[in-house]
Amino acid sequence: METAQVADTRGLAGAGPPGHAPIELPRTLPRLPAAPRARRRRPGPSGRRLGRTPPVKSRDVEGRGIHHLGVAVGDLDEALGTYERLFGAELEHRRTVPEQGVEAAAVLVGDGRVELLAALDADTPVGRFLAKRGPGMHHVAFEVSDLRAALAALSAAGAELIDPEPRAGLFGMEVAFVHPDSVHGVLAEVVARG
Repeated sequence: METAQVADTRGLAGAGPPGHAPIELPRTLPRLPAAPRARRRRPGPSGRRLGRTPPVKSRDVEGRGIHHLGVAVGDLDEALGTYERLFGAELEHRRTVPEQGVEAAAVLVGDGRVELLAALDADTPVGRFLAKRGPGMHHVAFEVSDLRAALAALSAAGAELIDPEPRAGLFGMEVAFVHPDSVHGVLAEVVARG
């Protein structure tokens, strides 16, 4: 290792405390380990690798915007209190949906909407989500004008649909879900007024 003297640019007397040896600097920096390789995508139901699909053009899916953000919670009453206290949220709807295994509450925060979801049982989609990941962001819901046309366009673009056909959702909406592998790890819900 070569010895290098540190320049006195700030009024320091030498390279360190008086009477100490100069600082030794390596000629080259140590080589950092290579970044881990990206994991291989598992094949989808059609055998194609997911995540490498052509983009869906906005004219194919007439998006109106984000309808709501879905948040899985352990205690719905506690979550409602938190959103009201911290963000001034106002309760829009609250309903138990046994066929989906949830009790849901939609709250309005300014112009936005958050859907709080509490599992009715551990063996439901939201119950399994909570057991695996804990409370937190569950899905993003995109509102479209024509749900059937949007599903056809998404499928044609290679998206893996959890619900190939619309089903009744909360608060009078028709809904369908798109697998997270098709949307960079985010569960997407596509919704339209029923």
